[in-house]
Amino acid sequence: MAAHSREVSALNSRERLLAALERKQPDRLPATTHHLMPVFLENTMGGMDEQQFFDRFGLDPILWTSPHRPDRSRGEYFDPEDDAPADSSRRIISDRWRMERKVLESTPYCTERWTIHTPKGRLTMVTQSNNHTMWIKEHLLKEKSDIDVLAQYLPQPLCDVEAVNRAAEQFGDRGIVRTNVNAFAPLGQPGCWQDASCLYGIENLILETFDDPAWVHQLLDILKEQKKRFLESCRGAAYDLIELGGGDASSTVISPQIFQTFTAPYDGELIKAAHSAGQRIVYHTCGGMMPILEDIAAMGPDAMETFTPEGMGGDVRLAEAKARIGHQVCMIGGFDQYHHFSGCTPEETREAVRRCFEAAGEGGGYIAAASDHFFEAEIPLLEAFADEVRRCTY
Repeated sequence: MAAHSREVSALNSRERLLAALERKQPDRLPATTHHLMPVFLENTMGGMDEQQFFDRFGLDPILWTSPHRPDRSRGEYFDPEDDAPADSSRRIISDRWRMERKVLESTPYCTERWTIHTPKGRLTMVTQSNNHTMWIKEHLLKEKSDIDVLAQYLPQPLCDVEAVNRAAEQFGDRGIVRTNVNAFAPLGQPGCWQDASCLYGIENLILETFDDPAWVHQLLDILKEQKKRFLESCRGAAYDLIELGGGDASSTVISPQIFQTFTAPYDGELIKAAHSAGQRIVYHTCGGMMPILEDIAAMGPDAMETFTPEGMGGDVRLAEAKARIGHQVCMIGGFDQYHHFSGCTPEETREAVRRCFEAAGEGGGYIAAASDHFFEAEIPLLEAFADEVRRCTY
């Protein structure tokens, strides 16, 4: 990329990331990661924490913090059985929504049954996990009438604004502060469609869009209203970016027609609620995006991610995506970590960085990052990635 005629003074990481989010041109290409997975930090980085990782490689840091608080006016409180740290989204329950967890099996996967006790009966789901991730073996919603239980008794997480602001003040100018729209506990996702697919199963949900679309709309509306109240409670919180969406809303999972009918109306309303509360939204679609690029951008998010390339099972052609929607949103991602954080030479990693910069960096509004999580990486290739982005100056 040719150097811009206007010299830009050196920025700190926070200034650099915010400039890109505002679709302005920073001093150099901002570069960060999505969530850093604990198994990667433990096995590859010797147990260092996320901020030590950012310091080690000189990338632009992100602080993820999601302190929630219960709505006491609804008789809700923190689940005393939840030992999650205070800066995470701890489970919230009530006397009308009690959660019971039972370990069914510990090998080869940790298998847990969750039973939710309500005045209208019990709901159950089964999750499994290993040291890499967690997934759903048995979905919560078994009967269509189960959504009536959600509508009446589902707890309402609220943002703990004071805790967020304390964390942001301590983080200072190191980087930006992120969270996600609240998701169903114990395992859900930020977007309405994505959360619904976790509750009912993506195949079942797709079929119901044809067989019983009114029921699908009813479920999505229940989830939307809960998430909307959470976003309204974020007013005054020092977040720089709040994540919405999810991979089940990608075009490698659902058709553009389903996205337009069942995803965009609900997540689009949440984006408006976030903006009314003074918050920015990044719409996360880890999968296919090209057939729905304009549909996502039309919802009005401030940024879009992950721009997963074809070599990783996505479909994104980065330069084309930049030409189509780069004037509307900040673009985050696009780097093929599967092929260029392991199994190649440092020069090949550098070339991959330069291709991303050439494709999407023109004029700013682009943050280089791996296309979602990674669990393995070679340190020399991480070093090459971090060094090359610093060479991508405007």
